[in-house]
Amino acid sequence: MDLRSVLKRCQYKIITPPQLKDNEAFDVGFIDTQRLAGVAFLFATGDMDAAAGSGNDTTAPKIVECDTTDGTYTDITGAALSAASANDQDETLRGIFVDLTKSHKRYLQPSAPTAGDGMTGVEMAIIAIGFPSENFPDGAAAAGLAELVEA
Repeated sequence: MDLRSVLKRCQYKIITPPQLKDNEAFDVGFIDTQRLAGVAFLFATGDMDAAAGSGNDTTAPKIVECDTTDGTYTDITGAALSAASANDQDETLRGIFVDLTKSHKRYLQPSAPTAGDGMTGVEMAIIAIGFPSENFPDGAAAAGLAELVEA
């Protein structure tokens, strides 16, 4: 299958629209994983003069799951970056890949992405790409990412 065919079969969703936050949480949505075999979450930062993480600016960004859109989301084991995004990681693309062939719940989202306190804050967007079973990504370098964790 050529790349064009692969890209046409994927599902794309803006989870966090591009926005600037300072000392507050980012707006966040979810992705419905029905009929998907994997989801890549891409955390794209712009200008940063503060750190960004999950729930605060020191906890590594992570992905959580739930059976319903408005239920209680719980952590997915292994679905966290190695550290929070530091205030000097301008224009960085990092990713978390969730393998849905393992037992996971239907709805996934980033856990409370939050910007620390800076002069202007953190520019960030989060995009989810849903893959049918035959279209899994093949590692961080091949995907053009600085970091990719798989859960």
